[in-house]
Amino acid sequence: MAVSYNLQTSLSHISIFPSTTKRQPIFRCRASLPTIVSTEPDLVFTSVKSFAPATVANLGPGFDFLGAAVDGLGDFVSLRVDSSVRPGHVSISEISGSSKLSPNPFFNCAGIAAIATMKMLNIRSVGLSLKLEKGLPLGSGLGSSAASAAAAAVAVNELFGGILGADQLVLAGLESEAKVSGYHADNIAPAIMGGFVLIKSYQPLELKPLIFPENKQLFFVLVSPEFEAPTKKMRAALPTEIGMPHHVWNCSQAGALVASVLEGDVEGLGKALSSDKIVEPKRAPLIPGMEGVKKAAMAAGAFGCTISGAGPTAVAVTDDEERGKVIGDAMVKAFMKEGNLKSVAMVKRLDRVGARLIDSVPR
Repeated sequence: MAVSYNLQTSLSHISIFPSTTKRQPIFRCRASLPTIVSTEPDLVFTSVKSFAPATVANLGPGFDFLGAAVDGLGDFVSLRVDSSVRPGHVSISEISGSSKLSPNPFFNCAGIAAIATMKMLNIRSVGLSLKLEKGLPLGSGLGSSAASAAAAAVAVNELFGGILGADQLVLAGLESEAKVSGYHADNIAPAIMGGFVLIKSYQPLELKPLIFPENKQLFFVLVSPEFEAPTKKMRAALPTEIGMPHHVWNCSQAGALVASVLEGDVEGLGKALSSDKIVEPKRAPLIPGMEGVKKAAMAAGAFGCTISGAGPTAVAVTDDEERGKVIGDAMVKAFMKEGNLKSVAMVKRLDRVGARLIDSVPR
């Protein structure tokens, strides 16, 4: 017996209006999301700066419904009211940290999320100028697109008093994810909410924060090779049908992973994280050396290891920072030996906060 599934297609539809200036392409805020606020809110700040963290999606058996935020890595968005931008419009004035991203808001993760958030807030009286600072590499498996979208959505929301809730901001971010990598919330939800997040349902969207005990230690060992694995390409490698035994196994391991998170059981978390029999077996061969990297991580004392998101970053877990450094070194060596790839290792904690305002100028 087989279980079939189809990946959801993009739900993003944004109308384009030509710019009246030569400086930057500008787009009317008319995303497909409904307007949440009937009366346009007052400005609270004239400019803000926000940060959104990197994320580890899937966590092994939790494909498209489990994710976690990672401390110390992420993207920044600066947003200001700009009188040179037509009211109700958004312009991307600057992008740093990547030369591959378009300044066209319709084709930029931060721009799409900003437009969607403006639409939800019914913003028509002011124009906004956005600056994006990329701290995450593209196609790394660390939620790069989600970090940009989350930072932009939070920046727009905070500029007008933080009216929208986390679930509404996730919907705005999903407009961006749908356009760029597919309609999945396992990056954007933890990027906005922080911690571990379970996506209970997509239609309607239902999110469940999973609280990892504060008195427990958890470290993510992230090893990123010099290799790009575009999410769309990695999703194309997935099977269209899965056998019932694998379905049952992955469901049980996802349940075990959730229980381990709630109990603060890092060893159990690692065991479940390493157990995927559906997605990882299809994606690992596409990342040179990945199978050897996983073996090296386990041999060095990791509780578990898998692909972070669509890859190519490999993620292992431990409860000791120094052991994490040893594990990271072993994984770096394995990427070079087994895949002939240079890589960089980092040991990071769980980000419990998510996207947040880090600077502002009052009105």
